[in-house]
Amino acid sequence: MTAGTTILLSFAALTFISNASAQGQQQDFSKVQIETVKLAPNFYVLNGQGGAIGVLTGSDGILMVDSQFAPLHDKIVAAINQVSNGAPIKFLINTHVHPDHTGGNEAMGKMGVVIFAREELRTRLMHPNPGANGAPGTPAPAAALPVVTYDSPVTFHMDEEDVQAIPIPRAHTDGDTLVRFPRANVIMIGDYFRSLGYPNIDRANGGSLQGMIDGINKAIGLCDANTKVVPGHGAIVDRNGLVAHRDMIIAIRDKIAPMVSQGKSLDDVMASKPTADYDAKVPGGNTTIERFVGQVYAELKTGK
Repeated sequence: MTAGTTILLSFAALTFISNASAQGQQQDFSKVQIETVKLAPNFYVLNGQGGAIGVLTGSDGILMVDSQFAPLHDKIVAAINQVSNGAPIKFLINTHVHPDHTGGNEAMGKMGVVIFAREELRTRLMHPNPGANGAPGTPAPAAALPVVTYDSPVTFHMDEEDVQAIPIPRAHTDGDTLVRFPRANVIMIGDYFRSLGYPNIDRANGGSLQGMIDGINKAIGLCDANTKVVPGHGAIVDRNGLVAHRDMIIAIRDKIAPMVSQGKSLDDVMASKPTADYDAKVPGGNTTIERFVGQVYAELKTGK
């Protein structure tokens, strides 16, 4: 992807999070500033630490997409109040389970915000995977859990906007949601598309390579030439940016697949540099090559 064809608006650089939980524990949140980007008359994106937050404002109340890390709650609410004149936050949609997108859920839930998400996301918050050291995961408190879950599209009718929460099966995780704002012509896609670093297929949380490709194709089908696509991390792109990203994933997969069929090891695949054509074009790509290639290799080798 090139900046000239894909970037409509640029955020300040977001720190890439390879392990969201550990990163969240180490970050000094007192230094984080919340940046507000206006994409439409009543739609904003908040950029702090972690995944992008969407905010739809109006007299019907506030609808949010994702909640970043818990320690940023007060700063996030203050930023929302600046653009909403203190209207109540009514609804929160989670795009996927990772704590840089759901960490603020508990505080939002205690404010009376109704949290929506896929059933798979709720289950993973309740029964998280063990940590890297094998220690049991800590279940999310009750207030952090989605109150309403769904397995088919849900529409929110607010302030002349018909917000669509669209389930995306097994992409970045098994609980992904794409959120579409047709009137604002904005799509929030969570982490199954990111313009910062190579893709992250979280296989431990049910993600899959083919599901990611299918999910990006779904998003492409919802875009016109003027749609603003807000990734979980990185710069906002347009439809061309999605197409370029999908084509990159397929091209890298198609380089790795024959080597897997030939019985090559992961070390052999890495040595062949299957991402070389894209390394200079992907912001933050050099730090995420090994992870992405390993994920693609593992899925192609196991067939799942």
